[in-house]
Amino acid sequence: MRYTLLAAALLSAALPAAAKPGTEVVAKGFNRPLWVGAPSHVKDRLWVIEQDGKIWIIDAKSGEKQAEPFLDITEQVRRKGNEEGLLGLAFAPDFEKSGLFYVNFVDKQQNTRISRFKAAGPDFKEADKSSQEVLLSFKQPYENHNGGWVGFGPDGMLYIGNGDGGAGDDPPNNGQKTDTFLGKILRIDVSSGSGYSVPKDNPFVGKAEYKPEIWALGVRNPWRCSFDRKSGDFWIGDVGQNKWEEIDYLPKGKGAGSNFGWRLREADKENPTQKIAGDKPENNVEPVYVYAHGGKSDEGLSVTGGYVYRGPVKGLEGRYIFGDYNNRRVWSFVLKGGKATDVEDHTDDFAPEGGKVGMISSFGEDSVGNVYIVDQGGAILRIVDK
Repeated sequence: MRYTLLAAALLSAALPAAAKPGTEVVAKGFNRPLWVGAPSHVKDRLWVIEQDGKIWIIDAKSGEKQAEPFLDITEQVRRKGNEEGLLGLAFAPDFEKSGLFYVNFVDKQQNTRISRFKAAGPDFKEADKSSQEVLLSFKQPYENHNGGWVGFGPDGMLYIGNGDGGAGDDPPNNGQKTDTFLGKILRIDVSSGSGYSVPKDNPFVGKAEYKPEIWALGVRNPWRCSFDRKSGDFWIGDVGQNKWEEIDYLPKGKGAGSNFGWRLREADKENPTQKIAGDKPENNVEPVYVYAHGGKSDEGLSVTGGYVYRGPVKGLEGRYIFGDYNNRRVWSFVLKGGKATDVEDHTDDFAPEGGKVGMISSFGEDSVGNVYIVDQGGAILRIVDK
């Protein structure tokens, strides 16, 4: 019996430790990159946004840049503030045939602009700047909290994440006002290829006090959002005010008319700086994960929303990966019973070889489910098995 136990112990000691996922550098040298991704049919290329107004195509394996930008609208883009610039990109579901794509940026007049472009040339490797069609344009009162995310849902509708307009504590209460796009998630139908229409099943259609494009309200700065490519569930990383950061979640096909609480609430807490009657608004949806500023844990100051992992690294399957921009940390968790469970810190494992995780401006996903980390310092990292 002793021999058997000893032999088992020796054998166990001889086995290598279970491999942990890590990262590899795909490309470097970008100027303030803010997003990376690819159309659903493209496996050999990635598109990278630079904040000043350029989009580059790179080889997904070598990281080599295309000789010229896919799109360069630097002459249209304003980036006086740290949160302005070219902020979001979404490819039409039929991009392979139509070449249509959508961008979210702050223009020279300090308006958020949602524009449609058409790509041209072989394999749609360059954009036709003259094809630009402005779908939405609305004023940003301050230089921060512009949101910037734009993406297609499993229903084929275009969703747009808008911040509350900036300053601190949302002075005009835009998050709860119903006659503004600020502090909202919008949902529009762009399938006609010209202009847009309001989906008939948007929750506030026919209500005079609401803008009909509003799909959900009460967000502060939904900087990065995503749809789970497998389940269709919706995830929002909403940047907090003074104390709390939050991850919000809505199951596929549900959540129209949801109110995430801002400015009445910061994460899942009543906002003590507000003297507005009532704690929770109607249709309030609480976050599935929150973390605090400072204190013993000091987890971070500015959440960067991510993706549910559906790529080749089996140990990460089904885990929601996200990070913090200021504290340069990366975590993942599993959602069970509407709450985050099995939270795991990947910060050290995901650091590039010989370095540390940089300022995480975004995560990204390619056509086969690989997840990428975008370092605002200029690098694109891919999460891999080590």
